[in-house]
Amino acid sequence: MKTVSTLLILLFLTCCSPGTVKSTNGGESLPNIIILYADDLGYGDVGEYGAMGVLTPNIDRLTRGGLKFTDAYSTAATYSPSRDSLLTGRYAFRRNASVLPGDGPLMIPAGSATVASMLQRAGYRTAVVGKWYLGLGDGNLN
Repeated sequence: MKTVSTLLILLFLTCCSPGTVKSTNGGESLPNIIILYADDLGYGDVGEYGAMGVLTPNIDRLTRGGLKFTDAYSTAATYSPSRDSLLTGRYAFRRNASVLPGDGPLMIPAGSATVASMLQRAGYRTAVVGKWYLGLGDGNLN
């Protein structure tokens, strides 16, 4: 089974229910954008990409209803720098990125352009769910 380093970015632009997401700035319908970011997932570990031993019906349904990408790259084999690069579009190691502890200092400087901030300017509401590992402010939880 072909694997892609230790990280695989699965990006699905889903248009399964056009018209259900309204822009916050103009009322126009926008396609849903879902970024699933997983550690240690191989290319063939998802049904639509060829998995045979594990069923992934919900992810498969997302790919069938939107765009399916078949080529992915990772900027790092570790989670903090690769998440930083995905969100900012910058190569994290140019800013001395490293793997952060759960209570580490903020890795992405406040006010930086990110995928979320650009989507918000386009009228989207954005959210993140799951592991963060990009720091918590000044790193001082006391």
